[in-house]
Amino acid sequence: MHRYDRLKEILRLDPEKDFLTIYRMSATLEFPWDHTRALELALFRTYAVPSIGRLLAETAEFGTRPQKRYDDTSLLLDAVIEHGFDSDTGRTAIRRINRMHRSYDISDADMRYVLSTFVVVPARWLDAYGWRRLSGHEREASARYYATLGRHMGIPDVPEGFAAYERCLDAYEAEHFGWDPGGRAVADSTIDLMASWYPERLAPLVRGTSLALLDGPLLDAFRYAPPPPAVRSLVRGALRLRGRAVRLLPPRRTPHFGRQNREVKGYRDGYEVAELGTFPVPGLAGCPVPRPPGGDVHE
Repeated sequence: MHRYDRLKEILRLDPEKDFLTIYRMSATLEFPWDHTRALELALFRTYAVPSIGRLLAETAEFGTRPQKRYDDTSLLLDAVIEHGFDSDTGRTAIRRINRMHRSYDISDADMRYVLSTFVVVPARWLDAYGWRRLSGHEREASARYYATLGRHMGIPDVPEGFAAYERCLDAYEAEHFGWDPGGRAVADSTIDLMASWYPERLAPLVRGTSLALLDGPLLDAFRYAPPPPAVRSLVRGALRLRGRAVRLLPPRRTPHFGRQNREVKGYRDGYEVAELGTFPVPGLAGCPVPRPPGGDVHE
C-alpha cells in the first residue's frame, strides 16, 4: 500500500452518502495524532466565547476534575466515530452527550459554534501542519458528519457544507470572542492539564508550546501575553517538519481511535459508555442547579 492509496479510495466515495466511512478513515487512519490535537484546539477556542467559558467555569469541572472532563468528552465523541450513529454504542454516547447538555442553559447559537469548531479547526490545522491537506471530499464528509451529529443532538439550523461551517465559525468568533475571567480560568486549567501529562520539568515547555499555537484573537480574548516570535516560529516550524516526516512513513494499516490515546488516563480498567459524562454535583461550589430532565433528543 502506497502513501496516497487511501486518499484515492476516499476520492472514489460519495461524501454525502459515505460521510461516516470517509470521516473515520481520515480521523483514525490518515491523521489520528493531528485529529486529536486539532480537536483539543477546537474545544480550547470555545472558551474564548464568554457565555461558554463562563458556564464551563461555573460547573467547576475544570477546577476539580479536569482529567475526567477531558477523558469523558474524548471517549463519548470517539464512540460515535468508531461505532456509528446507528449502533447501540453510538446511540448510548449521544444520549449521554444530550443528558450532559440538558443540565445547563446552553444557547443553540453556542452549540452551532461548537460544532463549527469541530469541522473547521481540524481542516485548518491540517492545512498548516498535516502531512497532506484535507481533500474536498474529506472536508464535505466532515461537515456532513457533524451536521448529522448536530441533528441527533437536537440543534436547529445546523450549517450544511464546509463553507457554511467556516462562515459560522468566523462570524461567531468576530462577534463573540472576548474577555471573561471564567473563560481564562478554564483555559488556564486546560493548559495545566496538558502540562501534567509530561514530566514536571517539561511543564514550562508545554505551556510555552501551547501559547505559541494560539492566534491573535485567542491570545487577546484570554489576555495572554503573546509568545516571542522566535518561539512561535520554532513551534510551528517543528510541527510542519513533523508533517513532512510523517509523509515519508508507510500508511497506517490499523485505525487508531481516541480511546487509545495516552492522554486518556482515567479508565485504565475499562469503562462503560453508558456511565461516561460529567454532570452537576449537588453541593459543589459554583455548580448550577440542573434543569428538569426530559426525554432524550433524537438518537
